[in-house]
Amino acid sequence: MIKTVTLDRNQKPTAEQIKQIEEAAKKEICFDEDSPALTPAMEKAFRLAAKNRNTQRKTIVS
Repeated sequence: MIKTVTLDRNQKPTAEQIKQIEEAAKKEICFDEDSPALTPAMEKAFRLAAKNRNTQRKTIVS
């Protein structure tokens, strides 16, 4: 089960959310046909895309 929570920049996760994250981190990754393991080339492309996304300036709408 996937659970998504969106936090504001200044908002801190609750103790329960931290506990859930720690428990999820202990579980193994399960690959299947819908989410196969990444090849080295796919992993490199993914890391580059994430880096570019994180370095772009976000437009502030007022």
